[in-house]
Amino acid sequence: MSLSKYQTLMSVVELGSLTRAASVLGCTQSAISHSITSLEQELGFAIIKRGRAGVKLTVEGETLLPAVRNLLNSAEQLSQTASAIRGLDSGTVRIGAFTSVAVHWLPPVLKLFQQDYPNVEFRLLNGDYHDVEQWLSDGSVDIGFINLPCELDCEYITLMEDRLLAILPTNSRFASYPRFPLTECETEPFISLLESSDHDARRALEAAGVKPNVRFYTKDDYAIIAMVEQGLGISIMPELLLKGRQDKLLKLPLVPEAKRIIGLAIAAGDKAGPATRRFADYVVKYVKENI
Repeated sequence: MSLSKYQTLMSVVELGSLTRAASVLGCTQSAISHSITSLEQELGFAIIKRGRAGVKLTVEGETLLPAVRNLLNSAEQLSQTASAIRGLDSGTVRIGAFTSVAVHWLPPVLKLFQQDYPNVEFRLLNGDYHDVEQWLSDGSVDIGFINLPCELDCEYITLMEDRLLAILPTNSRFASYPRFPLTECETEPFISLLESSDHDARRALEAAGVKPNVRFYTKDDYAIIAMVEQGLGISIMPELLLKGRQDKLLKLPLVPEAKRIIGLAIAAGDKAGPATRRFADYVVKYVKENI
């Protein structure tokens, strides 16, 4: 069994393209295609189907995928355990994160960790809350930043409470208000994340008994900010996401006050290797010292 062929397959599946997989893995598209074809010949059935929109798994490939993930997860755990015995000098840590953490926390934490463990590699997946939970659930990542509470079968570490703020156009009639009343979301045009991602605003609004006047939905945080700048509506954002930005908008605390709880989820039991657990220690230390 060639583990590299399964690693190549996983890269193709996650990236959705032979070309992108070749670029990430540093080889030619022909080499990627040959590896997949060779694996299909060994298994005796087709794994992927190619099309103009990229590649997709066949029915047989979908059935095989969980076993492939388990195989690669076990191989990585073995690698990290061996690394720990040698002094944690290698291994790969797979991280899932949402935007605000990926922008404000991960770069400095990765820098600190790499200074002490320069041979440990990282694989970063960036998405929304739903994406990170899905990656943790299916084994695509070993560790993920999540919005607590969460019902996944993971170990959890609470990192910080993050205030939610109303964001409004600069010419808003609420410009003179010290705080923004959540009840006004029922009349003001509201810009929302997709329901699967909008845990923060939805929880705050539901807790206040407010039904927002939603005019727009999007999956992208920064698209919401741009739309608010253009006067298309208002929204609710975590303070960490807005940190250090120079956007032309108003940011007001909410009435009643609302917040999110940022946590770290680690694959339960022995699924997370030593490098992953050490990285979690660095995250906790960074947050305590800098937030």
